[in-house]
Formats: sequence, C-alpha cells, structure tokens
Amino acid sequence: MSIDLPRPIAAYFAADRADAAAVAACFTGEAVVKDEGKTHRGKSEIIAWKAETSRKYSYTSTPVAMTEENGKIVVICHLVGNFPGGEVDLRHIFAIEDGRIAFLHITI
Repeated sequence: MSIDLPRPIAAYFAADRADAAAVAACFTGEAVVKDEGKTHRGKSEIIAWKAETSRKYSYTSTPVAMTEENGKIVVICHLVGNFPGGEVDLRHIFAIEDGRIAFLHITI
C-alpha cells in the first residue's frame, strides 16, 4: 500500500535514508523535534539528534498510515532494526509551515 504523503513529509522520510544534514534540510530554522524523551531545537540540534540516532541504530522505516489530528499530520511508520525489540510502529506527528517541517514528535 502506498501513501500519498505531503511533500515535506515525503522528503523527510527520503532524507532519513541519507544523512543528518539531509534530514535537517527538511525542517524550518527554528523547528522542534521530540524523540526518546528529549527535545531538539533548531537545525544544529536536529543534525546532532539524527547523527546520534544513526550511530545507535540501523533501521528501515515504512509509512503505513496517515491521518490528521488537531491540525497536525500523523504518520504511522513500521520500523524494523537493531533497536530493543527489533520491530515497532511509531507515530510521527508533524506540523508544517511554509513547505517545511516546523515540529516533529516521534512516539509510540
């Protein structure tokens, strides 16, 4: 099943297969990412977050569903990798501003 993701979100998932700088390019300059109980603000912190995540884990991420909740876009992704448990469905909650991601919260 293929999901028609909004352009900035599709770009994020494509960049997630590349490197930290490619991921950060999908965000606004003042964007906020919340993941694993930590908050990362601005592109330099987003680059550091993505670089650290890539060092810790090797994984594939497949978007499997998309909804809208409270003005945000929620994408459910199936992840498989070398993290504890090896497989999980995560909610990626996005807010988009001016064609870029302004907010991302990754949660179970």
